[in-house]
Parts: sequence; C-alpha cells; structure tokens
Amino acid sequence: MTSSVTLPLWQVVVLAVLAGWWALERLLVPSVRWFLRRRVNQAIEEVNQRLRIAIPQFQLTKRQVLLDRLLYDPAVVQAIDAYAREEGTPRAVAVAKVERYAHEIVPSFNAYAYFRIGYWIARGTARLLYRVRLGSSDEVGLASIPPNATVVFLMNHRSNMDYVLVSYLVAERIALSYAVGEWARIWPLQQLIRSMGAYFVRRNSRDPLYRRVLERYIQMATQGGVPQAVFPEGGLSRDGKLRSPKIGILDYMLRTFDPEGERDLVFVPVGLNYDRTLEDRTLLLDVSGPGEGRAPGEASSPNTPKPRARGFGALAKTSGFVGRNLWQMAFRRWHRFGYACVNFGSPFSTRDYLSRKGFDPRKLSREERIPRVEELARELMTEIGKVVPALPVSLVATALLGHPEGLSEFELKAEVHDRIATLEAAGARVYVPRSDRDYAISFGLRMLEQRHLIAVREGLFLPAESERTTLAYYANSIAHLFPEGEPR
Repeated sequence: MTSSVTLPLWQVVVLAVLAGWWALERLLVPSVRWFLRRRVNQAIEEVNQRLRIAIPQFQLTKRQVLLDRLLYDPAVVQAIDAYAREEGTPRAVAVAKVERYAHEIVPSFNAYAYFRIGYWIARGTARLLYRVRLGSSDEVGLASIPPNATVVFLMNHRSNMDYVLVSYLVAERIALSYAVGEWARIWPLQQLIRSMGAYFVRRNSRDPLYRRVLERYIQMATQGGVPQAVFPEGGLSRDGKLRSPKIGILDYMLRTFDPEGERDLVFVPVGLNYDRTLEDRTLLLDVSGPGEGRAPGEASSPNTPKPRARGFGALAKTSGFVGRNLWQMAFRRWHRFGYACVNFGSPFSTRDYLSRKGFDPRKLSREERIPRVEELARELMTEIGKVVPALPVSLVATALLGHPEGLSEFELKAEVHDRIATLEAAGARVYVPRSDRDYAISFGLRMLEQRHLIAVREGLFLPAESERTTLAYYANSIAHLFPEGEPR
C-alpha cells in the first residue's frame, strides 16, 4: 500500500528554485567562469603581442588582492590609527571608512572588456560624432620609452569625450587607467568604467583619510607600471583657456618615486581640440558676463548664476541639445560636429628632469617639495599647451573676434592665412583638413554659420552679438599658441 505526500504549491516553487540555484552554482557557474577566464586569457595574450607596452601584472591582479594590499598598507594603517585617535572614534569605524574608500577607488580591470567592448564603444562613439584625426605624434620618442617605464599621458581637458577619444586612438599602443570624477558613479556605467581599469576620485574631498587611501593606490599603481591618463587641470575648461595645473596626483606619484630605481616615470603630453565641444553651452553657464569668461579663482560677479540655477540650466541645455540632435537624426538632417584632433608630444623623463634639477623628492619635506612639484607641473602644462591643435573653427573664431566690425570672405581668408602662418612659424600644430587651407576656412565658417554663431550683413561676416562668449570659448583654445600669448 502506497502513501502520498501532498505539498502546498508555494513549497514546491521554493524547492524548485533552491534546486535550480544549486544546479546553477555547482554545475553551470564553474563552466561559465572557466569559459570566460579562457576568453580573457586569450584576449590578454593577443593584446600583449600587439601592444607597444604590455599590460603590467599589477593591472591583471585580482581586485580583492589589490584591496587587501591597500587596506593593510603600513601608511594606510598609520592613517587609520591617527584618524581614530584625533577624532576620538573607535578604530573599527575608521577601518570601515577606509574599506568603503578602497572599494570605491580600486578598479577591476578586465582586458576582454577593455579591448573588445570598450574599444568598440569608444571607436563607434568617436567616429559617429566627429571626424577623428591624429594630427601629429613623436613616434621616435614614443618608441624610445623603456619597456619597464611607467607611462602617464597628461592631457588638456576640453570635454568628457576626451576619455573616449584618447582611449580609442591609443588602443593599439597601451591600456590606459583614468582618474574619473564622481559623475560616472552611476549604475551600470560605474561597473563598465571600473572594468576598463579606471579609478574614481572625489576631486574636492578634504577628508585626510580618503586622501591617504587615494594617494597610496596611485603610488602602488605607479610603482606597478600601470599606464595612466591624467588631466592636470583637474576639470573641464569653462572659458576655453588652459587652466592652471593642480598638483595633487602629480605629487602623489613623485613622493615615492626613486630616481635611481629600475622603473622610470615618463610623462607624454597630449593636446586635444574640437571644432565643437559637446558641453560648450553648459560650461559657459559659469561665465560672469557677456563676452568674457571668469578666470579660475576670480570672484564671481552679480550676473554669475547661483549653483542651483546652473544645475537647472545645465540640465535644460543638455536635454535640449540631446533632443534637438535626435530630432535631426530622425529626419536625416544631422551632421557630425566637425573635426576632433589629438596630438602626442615628446616623452618627458622624470628621472632626467630630477637629475637635471638635482633633487630627490623622497628626501624633501612637504614645504620643500611642493614648490618643486609646482614648477614641474607648470613645465608639463607648457608642453601640453604646445601640442594643442589649432582647428578650423578656432582659427575662424579668432579672426572674427579680432575684427568685430566684420570681414568680407576674401578678407577673412586672408586673415586666417596670416594667423596660420604666425602659428606655424611659432612651432604650433595647425591641423589643415585635406591639406587645403581654403577648404579648412570654408569648413570652419560653415560650422559657425550652422550654429548661428556669426551673422552676415552687407556681405560681411561678423560675430553674432549674443554669441560672442561662445566664439571666445573656441578662440581661447588656441590663444596661448600665439607668440604674444593672445591672438592679435
């Protein structure tokens, strides 16, 4: 005689879910992990064969191992003890804060995601939005960088597209690790960016505990040979001009650099420019008045929007920009945003620089070291400025602002020709599309006309009165290239 057991439906569902979870964990997940690990290892082998600088072991180390190294680093442990003592908090509270900071900072680099997914996204996005050009590159100098050197690309910061553009153009050479601001800490963007090897930075944090954790991670990565990309300006240019460098990350790198060690620290200056910056209208919300930008550190005028107003204004302008371009795409009226150009300058050896200046940063007090680091930062910023490309829009905008009364087409072309000659004589990098100056000028003029940044009256081209600030933004991007420091 047989007996049967009857179970409620909800118990059957729970048991089925548990059984499925067990099968997934014990049978399927290990196979999937093995398959993914195999694909990643194949990608690493393939990539290392074609990269100029192979992916360093530090970058391939498991994230948990890096977290443990950072959490138990003697300098971090010392900072935890000091914080707990000074703040009068339990040590466990300080440890928890450090663990949170470390998980926020340390990336989880995935070579497959970087060179397959990331490269595909960067290449597609850059080429969709711009006519991407590599203007000039010191190939001899780049090829002479020692294989075991830590390479740091130092770039001017014009747009959030900078990350995408440079990653795309150097993907055949190197895998870059970026310092990314808090704007990218949103799901699922955060996970993708972290898998690309980027580390997140709270740029305005004054927490000494956070700064010590960030400092030690950067130093570990630098000593481990991780190629990095850094924006010395610390943020996007609001008025189009190059900003004064901030020395935070640079100081972190130098503080533990051994000039006699086996690994050199090599900086590569990178100059970027765009015929149209995606965020120009949003960035110009920080302008103090019509026609001129507010210099960094200068007191704001009564006309300067309050932070809350800027926030709403930025959201409105961004939404309008996206909506307008989607509408144009839908009706096939959309055009790319002109040229985006990148120049790579000559490598700058820290070892040679310190030998020339005769000092070792490890042996200096903070008061002695900071002025030296500031001097180096200014020199590196000058090198970056030298390789910023002059593009058609910036050239035409400069010429028009120099003649507010207006220029005929013939006069405009003659003026731009003169400015190109002046820049080239000074050693500046001028990108002339198709090697045709007349085409470059016509292209720049057409870009400005399409955006209604210029007006035409009685056959004369002149700045639109309400758009002088926008024109100045583009002219300012090359103002430092002129011998006298400003366009004449």
